[in-house]
Amino acid sequence: MAPESEPVPAPAAGELPSSPIGESRWPPAVAVVTYLAINVGLRVWLPTESAVHVPWLLPGVEVLLLVVLITSDPGNNEERRRLHRVADVLVGLLVAAALWSTATLVYDLITSQGVSGSADELLATGAVVWLGNNLAFAFLYWLMDGGGPMARAGRAAPPDFAFTQHLNPELAPPGWRPVFLDYLHLAFTNATAFSPTDVMPLSLRAKYAMVTQATVAVALFGLIVARAVNAFT
Repeated sequence: MAPESEPVPAPAAGELPSSPIGESRWPPAVAVVTYLAINVGLRVWLPTESAVHVPWLLPGVEVLLLVVLITSDPGNNEERRRLHRVADVLVGLLVAAALWSTATLVYDLITSQGVSGSADELLATGAVVWLGNNLAFAFLYWLMDGGGPMARAGRAAPPDFAFTQHLNPELAPPGWRPVFLDYLHLAFTNATAFSPTDVMPLSLRAKYAMVTQATVAVALFGLIVARAVNAFT
């Protein structure tokens, strides 16, 4: 019988991992590229209409975030911390732009402007805004929880979210920690259920970030669906 492989030791507390962002950078990069393609496609289809009223704001922020994710390869701890601060700023801009796009789309719906008169354009724009909010909050949760992916890999701070694997360690492999795709799932389930599902917020900042996202999702679903039904009929 072949000997069992030795488990890979986890980084010591406070020690930063060898990966530049603490985990694989490709899942968040692919998520940004996918949404960027959808966003640009909408801009090409509706060049004169934009829920943001600044058509290329979101794509511009997304491109900058993508560049940081793909090209950054810091060689020491101070550069890694600087990378995290830059990512915090870009994600903050992404969240602000997503909330602004939601607010302006709601305003257009109330005042019957922009895409609100066409059901198909309204649904397409609303879907892109909803996806953008989910992606923005997924990045926010990813960078927020426990100080970010690098801090989580080094177990340097208490978590902001309790995942099922935290509450039931027997369900997870040794050394498990959440990665970007876990936070993307968290963002989508929170925007669909308007409440926590299998992930519990622990800190006040996590709770109110989820409250903000759920409130935005309720406004989008309620107003867009009601207006689209009215436009169809």
